[in-house]
Amino acid sequence: MTRRIFGFTGWKNSGKTGLTVRIVEELTARGWRISTVKHAHHAFDIDHEGTDSFRHRAAGATEVAIVSGNRWALMHELRDEPEPDFDSVIAQFSPCDLIIVEGYKAQKHPKLEARRSESNSHVPLSESDPTVVAIASDYPIDASEIPVFDLDDTKAIADFVETYTGLADTEPK
Repeated sequence: MTRRIFGFTGWKNSGKTGLTVRIVEELTARGWRISTVKHAHHAFDIDHEGTDSFRHRAAGATEVAIVSGNRWALMHELRDEPEPDFDSVIAQFSPCDLIIVEGYKAQKHPKLEARRSESNSHVPLSESDPTVVAIASDYPIDASEIPVFDLDDTKAIADFVETYTGLADTEPK
């Protein structure tokens, strides 16, 4: 099954998360079924000491599912396993119209580079990464061979994502 995938990338503090959230809100309001994946570069935990599921993991369980009438989550402890590759993560998703990826700079899916004046780096990713197909910035970009958007122009960026991924030519699931 071929998946539609589009990413948002950029340096730390470039506005990736805010932009990703706004695009998910805009596309879901348009009727699209969106899934997201976020790459974390540090140890993270979605569970906290004192909860039953935390205690299950601390006891040695490799996988713990938490299920309620509103949502479910499956946590997989890697223990001594390597981080799963991108394709393995994507394969876990249920059918949807589009998977939006935040981070994963090195992956080869099409992506938009977020740039913000407060970013930790101003080295343009688009100059060395041909999978960057657009830029969104809060400051002027002088010359670019790819489309450039204002970082806050959510509607125009969502329109671009719909067109670029082919969503504009289909109906929501």
